[in-house]
Amino acid sequence: MFASSVPIKRGAQQQGSEPLSNSQLPDSANYEAMTVQTLAGRLGSVAAVIERVGTEASDWSVREVGDGNLNLVFIVEGPVGAVVVKQALPYVRLVGESWPLPLTRAFFEYHALTRQAAHDPGRVPEIFHYDAEQALIVMEFLTPHVILRGKLIAGEKVKDLGRVLGEFCARTAFRSSDLCLPTAARKADAALFLANVELCAITEDLVFTDPYFDAELNHHTVGLDPVVATLRGDVAMKAEAQHMLAKFASNGETLAHGDLHTGSVMCTATDTRVIDPEFALYGPMGFDIGMLIANFLMAYFSQPAHRSDAELGGYQDWIMDVTAEVWSSFVMEFRHLWATERTGILYPKSMFEDQGHSSEDALNAKLAMVFEDAIGVCGIEMHRRILSLAHNADFESIEDTSVRAPLEARCLMMGRALILDRAKITSLDTVLAMARTMNQEQVL
Repeated sequence: MFASSVPIKRGAQQQGSEPLSNSQLPDSANYEAMTVQTLAGRLGSVAAVIERVGTEASDWSVREVGDGNLNLVFIVEGPVGAVVVKQALPYVRLVGESWPLPLTRAFFEYHALTRQAAHDPGRVPEIFHYDAEQALIVMEFLTPHVILRGKLIAGEKVKDLGRVLGEFCARTAFRSSDLCLPTAARKADAALFLANVELCAITEDLVFTDPYFDAELNHHTVGLDPVVATLRGDVAMKAEAQHMLAKFASNGETLAHGDLHTGSVMCTATDTRVIDPEFALYGPMGFDIGMLIANFLMAYFSQPAHRSDAELGGYQDWIMDVTAEVWSSFVMEFRHLWATERTGILYPKSMFEDQGHSSEDALNAKLAMVFEDAIGVCGIEMHRRILSLAHNADFESIEDTSVRAPLEARCLMMGRALILDRAKITSLDTVLAMARTMNQEQVL
């Protein structure tokens, strides 16, 4: 979700309220954080690990490769192969124990990964072992995969990127919803993920609210003050952002990844995987794909600082093509699943096809609602990545703030237009045309 975490503020459980009661949440009373020195001894008897690394733990090589903000992440290599071990900490690693964060985020990540693997096989890392008490997951070591955001900054391309991500969003959204799942299973899952309170609170604050006032941990690039003042003074836009927050908090349509951006995707030149769903929740169908599109648009707006003049136009065009394919592939796959897997309580065939009636109008209306939500989320995500605590490397890696600020300003004003006009925008082609126009504007 972020380059560094935020305290739980408005969304936190209030003092004196009853604690969450969910019998499936793990008991971590005996939890102990691992280290490079202790990992082999603690996991050396786990069959799923020794089968993939080697029988003698003394032969293992252990590296800690976490980004320093939230979790411990180890790469464990041995004579047979390698695995990744990810362990949650009971606090924000960047700050320390004064900033608590629940270990249960590993529980939600594990359950999200298992569902995503079932809904779109081969698209998330394979899980080999899960220890609820120790809040750790042993999973597939993705190599030579690297984070997609880094590839976009470096000007690299990935085959079928838009198609794969669009299909992933469609399959996970449709197959986790009342369009497909038996209602008892969908309600049980929704109840399970409803307990991911603290991480949802981070999203509710960091994404939807903090960009629009002078929150304590906000920061932005020098030179952006006039644009920031415009946005924070736009009462109509801020109200629309809160309308979107209301949907996020109350519309549990489907299991969302909750943090799907170009830093949550790992790629080679030909393979794409989705990682890190610890912010998973039941929310609007348009949330994941809206956040993803926003991050491609931010990559697009940042490119003048990363490419030579000779390379710029062609690579920006490729990013636009990928973004278009994300949405077109989502729609195509969603339509396919509507026709072949609509077995839930919503829009049953007994009401439509079985009576000789088409459900096409209902499908088109549903996709229009998903698109409107996605465009609203897209605009808000473009704001929070520049104005609140959690910035991204597309802009943040631009050291010259006199170069960075004008590019961010374009992104901010594009986000404003999307939030305000999302009900009027009916196609992604319109969004991409807006981006191309804004890319030529001198906002600052």
